Amino acid sequence: MKDLKDKVAFVTGGASGIGLGIAKACARYGMKVVIADMRQDALDEAMAYFKEKKLPAHAVNLDVTDRAAYARAAEEVQKVFGKLHVLVNNAGVGSGGGPVENVNFKDWDYSVGVNLGGVINGVVTMLPYILKHGEGGHIVSTSSTLGIAAAEGMICYCTTKFAVTGMMEALATDLQDKNIGVSILFPGPTMGNLGYSSFVNRPEHLRNEGETWPLKPPLDAPKRQGPSDAFKIAAMDPVETGERVLRAIRNNDLYIHTHPEFRAGYITRHDALIRAIPNEPKNQQRFDIISKFRTVYYNDIYDKQQPVGPPDW
Repeated sequence: MKDLKDKVAFVTGGASGIGLGIAKACARYGMKVVIADMRQDALDEAMAYFKEKKLPAHAVNLDVTDRAAYARAAEEVQKVFGKLHVLVNNAGVGSGGGPVENVNFKDWDYSVGVNLGGVINGVVTMLPYILKHGEGGHIVSTSSTLGIAAAEGMICYCTTKFAVTGMMEALATDLQDKNIGVSILFPGPTMGNLGYSSFVNRPEHLRNEGETWPLKPPLDAPKRQGPSDAFKIAAMDPVETGERVLRAIRNNDLYIHTHPEFRAGYITRHDALIRAIPNEPKNQQRFDIISKFRTVYYNDIYDKQQPVGPPDW
């Protein structure tokens, strides 16, 4: 999608952090933006920005795990802006951190419901609207650096974000001939309030007994450095992250990375996968059968990713 002017974007988790950064970047390129979020106070604050700048935006209070509410939101988009071109599945939560033996079903249900279920609901609900007008479109889903390589004490988050990565690669494969691009965002440290939003948006029936804000890690949890001046230096401005997303939409990039500092870690995981392939001759008969199912052993969506240079804004 080279021409974004007057196109309509729907951004979940769009009232703060990365989502708001993406929404602001969309507006910079002349797009009309629907901001979906559970926190009404955050929606009000975000909309104040767009009203002050006289930018076309509309707020929707939405729980991405509520399919009926999602369907109503889709209809609202049609009534307000007429069409939908870009879906940004950005809403996510961080829960179930710490030692794996302390992670319970509530942590899993909350993480899977939002981080994976919310993306599924977005695609199933919104894709038909993008297909309907025939003007093309794009779908972006926020994964994570932890959607490529695992980290200690983050099993719920890693699981759901890895799932988003695989889901979007499969979606990109299926939509190749439908003029709808697909991108996966792998943000590194970014200024935002994921921890607070994850806490206040957590349904009562999925809350762990005695949890208060700010959350206190278990005594046996690995020590982690909290937000500090050093973190603020490392963390990207969400608007810059948003600019990288918009560049990917215009270039039809499959992958969106924000921090080159993670390169070595990705390569380490990739190399481990390659080393694990049996070092033995190929079974030609077996290969001839496998090769009939082309994408099982070779998928050209990966060839289409072009090198990405420094910021162009």
